[in-house]
Amino acid sequence: MSLRINDVAPDFTTDSTAGELSLHEWIGDGYAVLFSHPKDFTPVCTTEFGAVARLVPEFAKRNTKVMGVSVDSVEEHVKWKKDIEAFAGAPADFPIIDDTSLQVAKLFDMLPAEAYLPDGRTAKDSATVRTVFIIGPDKKIRLMMTYPMSVGRNFAEIIRALDAVQATDGVPVATPADWRPGEDVIVGLSLDDAAAKERFGEIDAKLPYLRFAKPR
Repeated sequence: MSLRINDVAPDFTTDSTAGELSLHEWIGDGYAVLFSHPKDFTPVCTTEFGAVARLVPEFAKRNTKVMGVSVDSVEEHVKWKKDIEAFAGAPADFPIIDDTSLQVAKLFDMLPAEAYLPDGRTAKDSATVRTVFIIGPDKKIRLMMTYPMSVGRNFAEIIRALDAVQATDGVPVATPADWRPGEDVIVGLSLDDAAAKERFGEIDAKLPYLRFAKPR
C-alpha cells in the first residue's frame, strides 16, 4: 500500500552509524527529516550528504533531527563519511542507517516488495531510493519529495518546506507559493471573515477564498 501525506511513518529498528535505533523512539517529540540514497560513494549523493552536514545546526534550531537512509552497510557508511566530511568541510553529525536488507526502502514504498540487491549492483538497481520525508512529532508524514538520481536536491527548499510545515501545523493557515518565514500566510477556509479577524486582526482579501494575514 502506498504511503500518503498524514499516514503514520512506518516504524523500524536497524543498525546505523550512531548504533541501533528505532525510528519513532529516535524522533521523540520533535520533527525528523529522512533523506534516502541508492548507494554510497556516488557523486550526487556525496554532495547532498555534504549539504546536510553543513545544515545540521539549522535543523537543530527547528527541533528537527536528520537521518540518512542509504542502501549499504554501516561499515561502508563509516568509510564514506570521510569523503562526505572532506567535501563538506563539516562533520557528518547525523545517523546513516544500514538498509542493505531493503527493509526501510520497502516500508517507505521506494522499492517494490520483490526488490533485491544483485551481485555487482550499481546505484541504478536502487535508483528510486531518492525520497525526502518530513515527519512530525506525532510520527505522521507531513511531506514527501522524490528526485531522480541525476538531480541534486535543493536543501534550501527542504529547509523552507520544513519551516512552512511547522508554521501551519495545527493552525488554520496555509502558505502561498514561494513563502518564507515572516511573510503573510493564507487564512484557512475553515474560518469565516469574522473569525479570521478575531484570530489574526486585519486580513487582506485578494479574492473571497484567498485571504492573507500576518502570521501569529
